[in-house]
Amino acid sequence: MTASSGVPPRWRFPLLVLGFVSLVGGTLGGLLRVGLSGLPAPDAAPGLHGALMVGGFFGTVIALERAVALGKGWAYGAPLACGLGGLALLFGALPLGLALLVFGALVLLAANLAIVRRQRSLESTTLGIGAACWLIGNFVLLGGQPLPAAVPWWLAFFVLTIGGERLELSRYAPHPRAARTAFVAIVSTIALAALASHFLAAAAWRAQGLALLVLAVWLWRYDIARITLRQTGLARYIAACVLSGLVWLGLGGTMLALEGAMHAGARYDAALHALMLGFVFAMVFGHAPVIFPAVVRVQIPYSTVLYAPLVLLHVTLVLRVTGDLAAQPMLRAVGAAGNAIAIVLFIVTAAALAIRGKRAPMGSDPCG
Repeated sequence: MTASSGVPPRWRFPLLVLGFVSLVGGTLGGLLRVGLSGLPAPDAAPGLHGALMVGGFFGTVIALERAVALGKGWAYGAPLACGLGGLALLFGALPLGLALLVFGALVLLAANLAIVRRQRSLESTTLGIGAACWLIGNFVLLGGQPLPAAVPWWLAFFVLTIGGERLELSRYAPHPRAARTAFVAIVSTIALAALASHFLAAAAWRAQGLALLVLAVWLWRYDIARITLRQTGLARYIAACVLSGLVWLGLGGTMLALEGAMHAGARYDAALHALMLGFVFAMVFGHAPVIFPAVVRVQIPYSTVLYAPLVLLHVTLVLRVTGDLAAQPMLRAVGAAGNAIAIVLFIVTAAALAIRGKRAPMGSDPCG
């Protein structure tokens, strides 16, 4: 990808900043929801915590990465719309914000379909289905449905996006035909369960949870991370992020399979954050050193200090989930605060490594 294809890197960074505004607002809103009062968050942030994180932040980041991969200027309408949509939500403009998120998801779907036409494969098709699930979930919210009605669609979006990308990265690993057939069956079940959640809620949530558990097992067996974990440096770090995230994917899927449809409460919090924090953010931590150079031409040199936010994320998430399951609100709040600190620590660590790498003289080792 050259700077001349699509939008130059210097214009991509403001889009990323828009996404980080939603990350900050959504994180503060989430902390208010667990009882940590007095934080400087907009009034709309607690109630829109999920939409800000899924649409405003992740929507912007994922759509930006897809736009860079496609290399077409129109595709950048997706991260722009998602970033502005998150901003509108923070200012209380709910219909406008949700409409922008729908538009962003529509453009992301178009970008994924363009990639499918360019290179048809199971991997690219999976990414396209994930984008379609996100579009439907955003439409559900725009139509006035409560946020839990969008959750199965959002989970499908994240899991299929990450699953498709991991399948693409593992394409050189040996995959028996039966394994790829099983992957198709798992992906289909996750998407169809999201659709069925509007008619057979309890059964659909359980089916999707079971499919998430099976996908975690599938990825653990066939993902290249099991091989790269035996290497050193960045390759081992990424593998540690991926494999630890898969543990949370399996646990979150198990909780959904056991509980069925949930709309609020401690178990709802435990299951969703096992998936959204333990799985999704572990993948973000692992892939950021690879994605950022491609998206904004900023190198994040590897250092062992990258393990600190990863470990903190998992330890504090254990506290949070334990607090949920044991009905201990204080432990849940402490864990949630630790989750936020882990995310901040990762951002600060990545920024410091990027600055250090940029200042490193030619021929020096910036990895430490």
